[in-house]
Amino acid sequence: MANRTDPAAKSIRGTNPQNLVEKILRSKIYQNTYWKEQCFGLTAETLVDKAMEIDHLGGTFGGNRKPTPFMCLVMKMLQIQPEKDIVVEFIKNEDYKYVRVLGAFYLRLTGTDIDVYRYLEPLYNDYRKLRHKSPDGQFTLTHVDEVIDELLTKDYSCDIALPRIKKRWTLESIGSLDPRKSALEDDFEEEEEKEEEEEQNAELENGTHEKDYYRGRSPARERDRDRKRESHRYRDRDYERDRDYDRERGRGRDRDRERDRDRDRERDRDRYRLRDEKDYGRDREKMRDWEGRERDRRDRDRGRRRSHSRSRSRSRDRKDRDGEHRKRHARSSTSPRRHENGTENEPKKKKEKKEKKVDDGTDHPDPEIAEANRIRASLGLKPLRP
Repeated sequence: MANRTDPAAKSIRGTNPQNLVEKILRSKIYQNTYWKEQCFGLTAETLVDKAMEIDHLGGTFGGNRKPTPFMCLVMKMLQIQPEKDIVVEFIKNEDYKYVRVLGAFYLRLTGTDIDVYRYLEPLYNDYRKLRHKSPDGQFTLTHVDEVIDELLTKDYSCDIALPRIKKRWTLESIGSLDPRKSALEDDFEEEEEKEEEEEQNAELENGTHEKDYYRGRSPARERDRDRKRESHRYRDRDYERDRDYDRERGRGRDRDRERDRDRDRERDRDRYRLRDEKDYGRDREKMRDWEGRERDRRDRDRGRRRSHSRSRSRSRDRKDRDGEHRKRHARSSTSPRRHENGTENEPKKKKEKKEKKVDDGTDHPDPEIAEANRIRASLGLKPLRP
């Protein structure tokens, strides 16, 4: 509950305000003792008291990368999301420099491009010293204007990736911002006016003042003004040169980003290609294993069929052998008595046939009677008595 964003807070750049801080740093802030003890229950009003107690700024430090109290308060401001007027008052506070830097850092994270340039550029005139805690835990000396320049020109500050903002010359070209005016420009104009007055007074005192009948101005004064105009032109040229340099620098950064993106794409393509090759090799190995298993299964099936056909042929051979053996056994198993009886009965049958033949009367000595008995035998009649 203590780490949730205020329900009334608005999304910044399409996301939760706390997501502007990287997840690793965010989790370390949540586990920090200063966050748990000092930042619990803070509101926009009580946050000022804690900001006034800060004596240094920085991101993380030490071997385990502990967050500084400055970073914890930035995270708390992202969580409660104070109003814009409160943040502007933080920036305009001249008594406490760390409160000013805290408000400027928060506005750089959440503000629009125009607000960032409008409220942070005046802080270039603040040259007060600040204590910055480096990642190795040592304190280094810096200034407010250096911190503001880092916020406006760098991509990282205090271990946080700053959101992208448009270049100043881009906003000037579309009319969103006025050209930047140096704080020393008014001093230069005042000095120029004083020099002109001194020259006029000197000419009046010496009586050497001569009227310019064409323009009503002295030639010396005209020369001085021409010099001043030339100085302004040189200054404008310097500004144009700086702006062109910024443009070229921005283009160089864009080229570097494109080159990095191309390298990342090539790296991803190589990674995907290697992954596809590995997957293809695995698929080929799987196909080979599957084909080997299928081949073994087919060989097993063929062996089973062959063994089955062999067993069937063997069983048929056994049946045939058994049938032949049974037939042979049946033939050879006839008893000698039956055989003897058969041999004995055969002559009896022959005798009976002979007797029958004799009984037919065809063997009668009288040819006429024998012929008559043959006829009668063919007709199925009994033979004639002798």
